[in-house]
Amino acid sequence: MALILAGGQGERLSVLSRERAKPAVPFGGKYRIIDFTLSNCVNSGIYDVAILTQYRPHSLNDHIGIGRPWDLDRTHRGVRLLQPFLGRRDSDWYRGTADAVNQNLTFITTHRDEVVLILSGDHVYRMDYRRMLEFHEDRGADVTVGVFEVPIEDAGRYGTLFADERGRVLSFDEKPKNPRSNLVSMGIYIFEKDILAERLAEDAAARTAHDFGRDIIPSMVNRDRVYAYRFQGYWRDVGTIESYWDANMELVEDPPEFDLYDPEWVIHTRSEERPPARVLSEARVSRSLISHGCTIYGQVEHSVLSPGVIIEPGAIVRDSIVMTDTVVGTGAVVDRSIIDKEVRVERGAIVGFGEANVINRLEPQRLNAGITIVGKRAEIPVGVRIGRNCMIDARARLSDYGGSAVVPSGESIIARSTETQIPARRTAARA
Repeated sequence: MALILAGGQGERLSVLSRERAKPAVPFGGKYRIIDFTLSNCVNSGIYDVAILTQYRPHSLNDHIGIGRPWDLDRTHRGVRLLQPFLGRRDSDWYRGTADAVNQNLTFITTHRDEVVLILSGDHVYRMDYRRMLEFHEDRGADVTVGVFEVPIEDAGRYGTLFADERGRVLSFDEKPKNPRSNLVSMGIYIFEKDILAERLAEDAAARTAHDFGRDIIPSMVNRDRVYAYRFQGYWRDVGTIESYWDANMELVEDPPEFDLYDPEWVIHTRSEERPPARVLSEARVSRSLISHGCTIYGQVEHSVLSPGVIIEPGAIVRDSIVMTDTVVGTGAVVDRSIIDKEVRVERGAIVGFGEANVINRLEPQRLNAGITIVGKRAEIPVGVRIGRNCMIDARARLSDYGGSAVVPSGESIIARSTETQIPARRTAARA
C-alpha cells in the first residue's frame, strides 16, 4: 500500500498555498501537484492508496473525490482520504510526517501488505515504484530511501546522505547548513511494516520533531538496514516560488525535460468539461501550453495557461503562469509572473516591470527571483503598474491600493480582510 503525505502548508509558496494545501496547487495548466504522485502509483500498479491531509484540505478533497480519474474508485482497495481527528487519548493534529503516519498506524497494520510505500504529495516527477520495490527486496532492506543528485549549492534544502557502492546508507543529515553531499532524499520511503511500527512507537515516546527526515531515518542508519535507491529520471521539488516557476517553464521548452504527452505514462487528473481553446485571428501564441476553455485575442509567449483564461485584445502574457478563469484585460501586460485563479487584470495594467534585484520587503526569503505573484480572486486596477518581486494578496480589491498607480518592486498589497490575520503587514500604498 502507499501513503501520500499531503497535509503540508507549503509556506514557501506564499499566497499560492495560503488557501489550499501545497499538493493542491495547480501545475502545468490542467493538473494539481498531487496528480503526479497519484499517477505514479496507478502506473506502477499500486491501487491501495491513502492520502493523509491536514492543512486546508477542502480543495484537495474536492479534487480527489472518490478517485475516479486515477481508476481508484474501487470497492476493495482504491483511495482513502485520512484526516486527523480528536476523540481518543493519543490523537491530535499531526505534529510531523512521522506523527501523521503513526496516528494512522492501525489503518496500516490491518492491511495484509508487509511493505509500506510512503510518498510526498508535493513533487513533480515520473517514477515506476516497482523498480524501487525490487531494489528494496533484493537488498533485504528495513527501509529504502529514494535519492536524487542535485547541485551542491541546493543540497542544503534537503536531507543529504552518503551511501556505499551497494547503496547502504552510511550517514544522513537533514537540511545541513554546509552540505557534504549532493545526494538528497526525495521524501520517498519503503518500509517493512513491522520495522515501521517499532520505530514510530519509539519516536512517539521521545521528544523529537516527529519527522521522517529529521528523526526516523537518521536514528535507523546505525542499527537498521537502510539503503538508498538512486533515481535517474526527472524530479523537481516545487516548494519555492522560483522552483515552481522554473518547473512550469520547463514544460514549454522544445523538447521539454518532462514530457506530459508520453502515452506510456499518462498523468491523470480531474478535468472539467469545457469547450476547446480558441485562438482568434489577431492572436499570437508561441512556446506555450494553452488549456481547454481558453480564449486568446492577444499575445502569449513562453507561458502556461490553465482552463478558462481569457487574454483580451492587445494584452501580452510573457514568461508567466496564469491560472483558471483569470482575465487579462485589453492592453494589459503580464510578465514573469504567477497569477492565481479568477484574477481580473484590468485594461492597461502591468504586472511585472522594472529591475528584479529588489527583493520583497515582507517575504524576502520567498520573493527574490524577480517573480511577481497575484493571489486568488484579486483585482488589478486599470492602468496600475506592479513591479518585480511583488505580492498581491488573495481577494485584494481596488480600495486596497489606496489610489496608488504604482506598486514598486519588492512591495505588497494586502487585502483588508486579511490584515487582522497579518497585523504586521502594510500595503505598498500606505508604506
